[in-house]
Amino acid sequence: MLRQPIVTIMGHVDHGKTSLLDAIRGTAIAAKEAGGITQAIGASIIPLNTIKQVCGALLDKLKLNVVIPGLLFIDTPGHAAFVNLRKRGGNLADIAIVVVDINEGLMPQTKESIEILKQYKTPFIVAVNKIDLIEGWRLHKGSVLENFQVQYPQVQALFERKLYELVAQLYEMGLAADRFDRVSDYTKQIAMVPVSAKSGEGIPELLMMLTGLAQRYLENKLNIEEHAPAKGTILEVKEQKGLGTIADVIIYDGTLKVNDPIIIATLDKPLQTKVKALFQPAPHAEMREKKAKFDSVKSVTAATGVRLVPQDCEGLVAGMPLIGASGNVQEILDQLQKEVREVVIESDAKGIIAKADSLGSLEALMTLLRDKGITIQKSSIGPISKKDISDAEALLATDPLHGVILGFNIPKPEFQTNAQVLINDVIYRLIEDYEAWRASQQKKIEASALDILVKPCKLELLKGYVFRQNNPAIAGVEVIAGTLRSNTPLMNAQGKELTLVKGIQMEQENVNKAEKGKRPAVSMPGVTIGRQLMEGDTLYSMIPEEHFRKYKEHKDLLSEDEKNVLKEIAEIMRKNNPVWGI
Repeated sequence: MLRQPIVTIMGHVDHGKTSLLDAIRGTAIAAKEAGGITQAIGASIIPLNTIKQVCGALLDKLKLNVVIPGLLFIDTPGHAAFVNLRKRGGNLADIAIVVVDINEGLMPQTKESIEILKQYKTPFIVAVNKIDLIEGWRLHKGSVLENFQVQYPQVQALFERKLYELVAQLYEMGLAADRFDRVSDYTKQIAMVPVSAKSGEGIPELLMMLTGLAQRYLENKLNIEEHAPAKGTILEVKEQKGLGTIADVIIYDGTLKVNDPIIIATLDKPLQTKVKALFQPAPHAEMREKKAKFDSVKSVTAATGVRLVPQDCEGLVAGMPLIGASGNVQEILDQLQKEVREVVIESDAKGIIAKADSLGSLEALMTLLRDKGITIQKSSIGPISKKDISDAEALLATDPLHGVILGFNIPKPEFQTNAQVLINDVIYRLIEDYEAWRASQQKKIEASALDILVKPCKLELLKGYVFRQNNPAIAGVEVIAGTLRSNTPLMNAQGKELTLVKGIQMEQENVNKAEKGKRPAVSMPGVTIGRQLMEGDTLYSMIPEEHFRKYKEHKDLLSEDEKNVLKEIAEIMRKNNPVWGI
């Protein structure tokens, strides 16, 4: 038996994902075919006869004997829904629609969606949305290509320019793409279908492409055993008055019946339970409404969505796989345990802590982190716990570059912590935030390593400010460049070490340092002003050669002022040793 291909819709916020799904649903309802659209939990099923009615002669152009029973659209479109829906060996979606606003092009969330699709090897079509907003575009009935032909030449030119800007952006991501009617090989090129979710233009072509591609390339994948034990993925777990804990589930294989024994993966050990009840939305109900009516059903067959009431519900979380418990139960238990451990593991010897709202989300996050070479020491599902915080704080103490929690699609913790917590609902942005934090941390570490070095400094011994000639000599100086710190060794302009700054005083208070432009009094043992030192002399910090080399390694952490002083010091030292500091 062939099941419907499962279709998910992805793309950037405000590019029209929900509007497009509503347009597809609305077009199907408008076709007025019997059973033109079936509501299921988390899904809308559009049967083949409705698709044929919507597409008209378009399907004939593909010269296909269409045998798939229809298309199942995931009703919670968007990035989060996609990564929640996971099954063993990849993503639950058979094919995806990536929605792109033709006027804005690829945005960060769109790029992220495409990267995840590539990771899962999920085929996809690009719906180039909002063509109705192209300046001068005139709405016409008929196919989008026919509509294109009746546009003014300047509008056609503007459309083509915007479309090929998008083609270029996809090419930068390593993908060949073109308008769907110009694609010569669908295995090598991404089909781009111009659409308007607002006017409905392009919806027939989009359904045609989905049906044709699914039929041609996914037929083997869509074969299921109708009466086999069910396989599914939990979409959402929630409390419902009168029923208690319920799970909205997408069933992608087999049949699920009331009283069937099932096994559901959890973060701890797989849960063995039974199906207490199954519910589907009432005919023509809008299931997203809070007061939507549901009908009790005895069984459901893939592919569909269903509201499931389990006898036991301890540990249920979104994104977890579900399997009907027939045959070798221990084998199923081991399989599910292994599947969760493949994602929720303490894998690398050192690395960051990763958290996400579901198993699929966590897997997507970890995949893209590893693509960036970011190691993960610990990963888990759900809100950030106090244990996560203590683990991150311990990491921070021993490994400052990894003492951070990255959270995808989860709330910020309410408790305070010294560890860094980064939360975002776009993985790319989350990774960018981490990379920026890591670079900042790296600079802090390098800067602290430079703190133990002798600071580059240039001084002038002020005339008329000698307070004591020796034992120790005390005089006023002006810091011309760099920073003067206590215990800095000093040399003259010939490179001869003379003394060190034993103490620094400003406004009759002892201080540890004085910056450029300050005029402190300093004490200098072992010299006499009038012999080794003269009023008006220029003095430099005596930088050890190994310290100079360290500064060269980290010159990006130095100010221009400090670089100039170091250059002067190097020139002085190289008069006696030409390879000093090299």
